[in-house]
Amino acid sequence: MNSTVTKRSVVIAGRKTSISLEDEFWNGLKGIARQHQRTLSAVVGEIDQKRHGNLSSAIRVFVDRK
Repeated sequence: MNSTVTKRSVVIAGRKTSISLEDEFWNGLKGIARQHQRTLSAVVGEIDQKRHGNLSSAIRVFVDRK
C-alpha cells in the first residue's frame, strides 16, 4: 500500500505547529474529532499534552487505538 504523507499546520495552545502524517491518519483524526464534536486542534492538543516523544507518532498511536 502506498500512502501519501501530508504536512498540515495545527494550532496547539495558541502556537502553530506543522505535523506530517499519512492521509489515513489525517482522515482518522478528523473522524475522531467529528465523533467527539471537537476541533482537530483540540484533539491534537490533548494528544500533545499526554505524549512521550514525537507528536506525529503519538497521533498515529492514538488513531490506531480508536
